[in-house]
Amino acid sequence: MKCYSNIFHALMVTVALSLTQAASAQTAYYIDGYHGGIWGHYPDWNTRFMADMLTKNPNWKINIELEPETWARAKAVDPSAYADFKALFADQSLNGRIEYVNPAYAQSYNYNISGESIIRQFSYGMKLVKAHFPEAIFTSYSSEEPCFTSALPQILTSFGFKYASLKNPNTCWGGYTRAHSGELVNWIGPDGTGIITSPRYAVENLSLRSTWQTIAWNNSSEYIKAAIAAGMPHPVGMTLQDAGWKNGPFIGNGQKGGIKSIYTTWRNYFGNVAKNDAREDWKVSQEDMLVSLVWGSQVMQRIAQQVRVSENKLVMAEKLAAMAKIYGGANWPQAQFDSAWRTLLLSQHHDCWIVPYNGKPGDTWADKVVGWTGNTNAICDSITTKTVFALAKLSKETYVTVYNTTGGERNEVVTIDAPEGFNGLVDAKGQAIPSQIKAGKLAFMAQVPSMGYAVYQLSANASPAAYGTSLSIVANGKYLIETDLFKIIIDPAHGGAIRSIIAKKLGNEEFVDKTNARAFNELRGNFYNDGGFRSSTETPAKIEVLENGQLQIKLAIKGIIAGTDYTQELTVTQGQPKIDIKLHIDWKSNVGIGDAMPNGTYKLDNPTKPFYDDRNKLLALFPLNLKGQKIYKDAPFDVTESKLENTFFTRWDSIKNNVMLNWVDVTDAKGTYGMALFTDHTTNYAHGHDFPLGLDIQYSGMGLWNRDHSITGPTTINYALIPHAGKWDKAGIETQNANWNEQLITVVMTAYPGAMSNSLIKAPAGYQISAVNFDGNDMLVRVYNTGAGDVKSKIIFGCNADKAYFTELDGRAGAVLPLTTLKAGGLITTVAMPKFGIRTIRLVNARK
Repeated sequence: MKCYSNIFHALMVTVALSLTQAASAQTAYYIDGYHGGIWGHYPDWNTRFMADMLTKNPNWKINIELEPETWARAKAVDPSAYADFKALFADQSLNGRIEYVNPAYAQSYNYNISGESIIRQFSYGMKLVKAHFPEAIFTSYSSEEPCFTSALPQILTSFGFKYASLKNPNTCWGGYTRAHSGELVNWIGPDGTGIITSPRYAVENLSLRSTWQTIAWNNSSEYIKAAIAAGMPHPVGMTLQDAGWKNGPFIGNGQKGGIKSIYTTWRNYFGNVAKNDAREDWKVSQEDMLVSLVWGSQVMQRIAQQVRVSENKLVMAEKLAAMAKIYGGANWPQAQFDSAWRTLLLSQHHDCWIVPYNGKPGDTWADKVVGWTGNTNAICDSITTKTVFALAKLSKETYVTVYNTTGGERNEVVTIDAPEGFNGLVDAKGQAIPSQIKAGKLAFMAQVPSMGYAVYQLSANASPAAYGTSLSIVANGKYLIETDLFKIIIDPAHGGAIRSIIAKKLGNEEFVDKTNARAFNELRGNFYNDGGFRSSTETPAKIEVLENGQLQIKLAIKGIIAGTDYTQELTVTQGQPKIDIKLHIDWKSNVGIGDAMPNGTYKLDNPTKPFYDDRNKLLALFPLNLKGQKIYKDAPFDVTESKLENTFFTRWDSIKNNVMLNWVDVTDAKGTYGMALFTDHTTNYAHGHDFPLGLDIQYSGMGLWNRDHSITGPTTINYALIPHAGKWDKAGIETQNANWNEQLITVVMTAYPGAMSNSLIKAPAGYQISAVNFDGNDMLVRVYNTGAGDVKSKIIFGCNADKAYFTELDGRAGAVLPLTTLKAGGLITTVAMPKFGIRTIRLVNARK
């Protein structure tokens, strides 16, 4: 036995010596460069510094992630330095010394905004970079912050990128990506597109005594030796310095622990150094993005809501302007759209979301978002008004025109101010439209074609057909709401909680779990300075009937939680599968909600953060009568089936992705029934095998960098619930959410658009119209497939064109599409694309 032990010991010594010798002879690589820009505290001297240090250090190479707007100021304040840097930049070969690795306009986190916004971040950013550096080639994507989302492979490759990095070793405050074995991977996106990628290595551990770094940030010998031992032939570390850190070559001459690190661009690393290295496919889930912000804080809610409103307004304004150009001959307002997109993109800057309080009083990032989104909204409102007048044909009669900017036909209730003397509407055939009037508001059922409009004439003697909504008080003072789809019971005695939701057309399925200790639509959270956990069910609520008509019922549920008044406006509509809720909490002071600060003090390197633990935040809870629950959630151009046992974590080194972009959907184990939850802003959700679905309503307490994320006024949040049969895709949840975000637009005037209805684009079932805009006279239509993959589907255009073809996001022409002229006018084409795929169709010389 002793003999075998000696042999084993000798063998281990030999292996250790071999590894040490290999490490000492091994060459490592390092990604140095700069992050930030004019909005991220870029100092005026930095352009000269970079140019001079590149000249002084011929072996230094840098990777640039600087906001494109930076260069206009650099040129103005130091034209000589700008010219010198530009000359160094001109060499964009594999051996060039400068690579632009993130040309996004405002360095967004990407996972927290719409897919269309991500596309515009790149398109506007790349255009501006090339205006300063015409030779710029965009080969590799990399970011100092966790600016990642699962759908990036298809977006990047369509813009011409060949490579990507999933590392952010030196700025992990907002999170990091899941580690993966191997030096390289093929990052596979949800649509099947792959891109060669450097992942966060399995050996790239999170740093000890840090909540912002991995061990790859400075190519420490610990990191490089671990990578070598794991069989990596060309290990690489990275830091993109925050512009203003006056470090030239960040790790000096690169000699550390007997290992030589060579500075490289990502382009050179992928194209020269590691081009033949092994890699395996990695289908990256959105849950592999281990990211977290101070979700639930009021400042975060407001920023996310403001951005969402502007995102919706802007894509809708573009679609309306396209209708006006085709049907009304209006000019395309490109300069206005450019201005609107610029300020929206800036409001998506990562610093707005992670350091909203930074800046001078009155000019913090949060203040900037108010101004930026305000500019976007004003431009969109102006364009929308001009669109209406461009289409209008004057008349002696009064009409209501309803516009739909989504790709599918809609049959929904809309509301207008009731003009005096009118009691209803008639359609083009003179048939009365189902309607109701209450408190000066006229609600009616509008049927509107896809990406188009429908016109209705106001009438003084319409006799609308009766519909079937009803409201009654039943046993124990509960309220019973009925529509053609639902029976809903509200319990005023327990804070207005929902006691029952029965879906009539889904086999009378009961969706509320009546056995759960928590009530459905209950508000509950830990008021850590005011008695601990408090619930809206503790006190009775008053019910005020706001609407009780044939089409729509709206109740105001007025209650109290922990001494604070709140109102939940609950609306149900005939024929509509959603239950809308508008929550208003009338905070009068900054109460503490969530988890109290551990040990009473804030430390940067303490991995436990109070804003991580959602169980203590104020949540709206939805215990569901669904066995073996599964969670699905949307992301930009993606939907993920959650693999999490629960969403809860308390430490920086244990982050789970519980981000809620637009919706989450809970189904039973077999996918027979489910309920989707929509929200009007990016936030997070809560769920576990023993914890009901919860929507984050409020956190108030310590955030990052010792900043108190406080309550400064009332909170208002909109959310909606959709009970359904089948999984999210069969239930059309993405389409329902698109309709919820892009509300029907109503216009009342003594004019109408000439035709009583029109449809510019009709998308197949399961497809969305992500965007419509113009390049000269060519109409660009971006479609997103959330339905079946690679099935031939028909798209109908209510216009004429010379030809149609796919075009990549960088303008490269793709396959020509067959066009057939319809007898009734317009064109039809057939497309096939993968599920979660996006394609842009160019209609050449589009016209009426």
